[in-house]
Amino acid sequence: MKKNIVLFVLFVLPIVAYLFFASGVNGYTKLPVITPKVNDFGDWKSLDGNKVTLDNKITILGFGGANILENRGNLFNLNQKIYQRYHTFKDLQFVMLCPLGTEKDVQNILNSLDEITDLSQWHFLFTTPQEINSFYDQLKLVDKLDVHSGTPNVYIVDKERNLRGRKKVQEYKEGYNTIHPAELSNEMLDDFKVILYEYRAALKKNRNATKQL
Repeated sequence: MKKNIVLFVLFVLPIVAYLFFASGVNGYTKLPVITPKVNDFGDWKSLDGNKVTLDNKITILGFGGANILENRGNLFNLNQKIYQRYHTFKDLQFVMLCPLGTEKDVQNILNSLDEITDLSQWHFLFTTPQEINSFYDQLKLVDKLDVHSGTPNVYIVDKERNLRGRKKVQEYKEGYNTIHPAELSNEMLDDFKVILYEYRAALKKNRNATKQL
């Protein structure tokens, strides 16, 4: 009996532990920086009139496009798969950049979301398509915005304004496609957990742990 227990501890338990940890992470203990020190937002209009900044916030950044109402399902996917789970973290915000003129469409979307979620961490900024395209270009990403100044992808920007993602050639990922709920539930959720782990570990190391994350 003792021999069987020893064999289990030596051989079976390590395999079980490996499968457990490998099943929910992307292999990174620190998510790589894709674009360092991206510019902060301009003095752009928000629905509530409040200033929105990338500084000192983990930001899920998106580009709604002029056809945001048509693609509202993408926002609902992001809301259900990521936002609902983590929106109570005070250091987290979800920011969508949208062209001027889409304010009423966005408000209609928010009215629908308000029925199922707390909207306090959702922020929508409005500016010209030229400003949106210029802001996107400085992110230096492989993918481009469409003709509506939008994309179904969303991006993770850390508190230091670094855009984060996966750099390995075989799994390069700079953004996460909101059209596909499975991509949000798997790749994006895994990477987002790594970001949270980084900050929790840093807080613990500095003995500054708070309930913000």
